[in-house]
Amino acid sequence: MTAPRRALVVVDVQQEYFTGPLRIQHPDPDHALGNVVRAVAAARAHDVPVVVVRHVDPAGAPVFAQGSPGAELHPALAAVVEPGDERVEKSFSSVFAGTGLADRLRRRGVDTVGIVGFMTNNCDLASAVEAEGLGFTAEVLSDASGAIDLDNDAGHVPAPVVHATLMALLHSNFAAVATTDAWIAAVGRAEALPKDNLLDSAARGRARVDA
Repeated sequence: MTAPRRALVVVDVQQEYFTGPLRIQHPDPDHALGNVVRAVAAARAHDVPVVVVRHVDPAGAPVFAQGSPGAELHPALAAVVEPGDERVEKSFSSVFAGTGLADRLRRRGVDTVGIVGFMTNNCDLASAVEAEGLGFTAEVLSDASGAIDLDNDAGHVPAPVVHATLMALLHSNFAAVATTDAWIAAVGRAEALPKDNLLDSAARGRARVDA
């Protein structure tokens, strides 16, 4: 098996998720942020390219407005960004939509994207799902991301359930889901993370119900 040719994609680690109405509720955002920074350090130590993504909406938008404090990178991430890092601004959920990032990663020989940052239930999900169709293997770091409570006409789901459900969903088909420690270890060994599949996940789910 060939070693993964990785890039680490740091998604929207912006002030909006720490001080605004979209503040991450699970896991603790400061803990997740610390794991993002650890993942960046591990990527640099093993020559894994780092992509720093920022969501920006037009001036006057309720969140992520161009020039607003909420649209700025969190200072802990900004402190470790380097001039050679790929920088991306996006206006859709997926990091790939309308950004040209997929082509730039392919030119660098990347076939596997590690996804950290926010939110589990929006940009991380959209990016991991789109990665499949673009031919990339996705790796999602479960403790370097986070979710919010959701309440709408379809129902109410607390953030811990949102996060756990989406991690299980992604790992069943779209991505290899692992902790930051497990990802760092896999990067150090130049090995792929183990990934489940929908058939096995379904069989174990049925067995649990029938037990």
